[in-house]
Amino acid sequence: MTAQLILVPQISSLPGHEQKAQAILRWLAKREIVEALPTTCGQGGNGMAYAIGPGARRIAQHPELLPYGQPHNGLEVITSRCIYLPTRGFLEEAGCAECRREVGVPLFDSLEVWWPGETDSFTCPECGHEDDINGFLFLQPCGFSNLGFIFNNWADAGFKQSFLDEFAARLGYAVSLVRVDLD
Repeated sequence: MTAQLILVPQISSLPGHEQKAQAILRWLAKREIVEALPTTCGQGGNGMAYAIGPGARRIAQHPELLPYGQPHNGLEVITSRCIYLPTRGFLEEAGCAECRREVGVPLFDSLEVWWPGETDSFTCPECGHEDDINGFLFLQPCGFSNLGFIFNNWADAGFKQSFLDEFAARLGYAVSLVRVDLD
């Protein structure tokens, strides 16, 4: 099975997102989690990504499941506004952080204005609470941002919590960890 682990900052418009992406890439390459230069080990777009490095073993929950030797094992960095959702069994359920009512249908309908950048926020139709779309409660991890880090075929290996915490600290925002199964 081909599966991706995607780290997404929990903010729609991360300030200085392209510079932050470069800083995260330098940090990952310095720790040898990924290689410093892109190669053809990606899945999307032009197929370019940053190949898995030997340091990935230190940050994986199950290092024996890392995709060494697989053709698609690299990190792709997305610096445009994107929606990251699980592809299997996604329920499209969300709740308001204020009133705790179900708002999934109107929230997901609002993505038509979120995606082109007309807004970063959503207003709860039940109580009027307004927040960045990432501030609402989702039953399944998903992300909405102008920055995303796609680790191709790393899903079964997972990440250690210490790595996720450090990654979030370096970004300056909490991150969502989204699993996407492609096969």
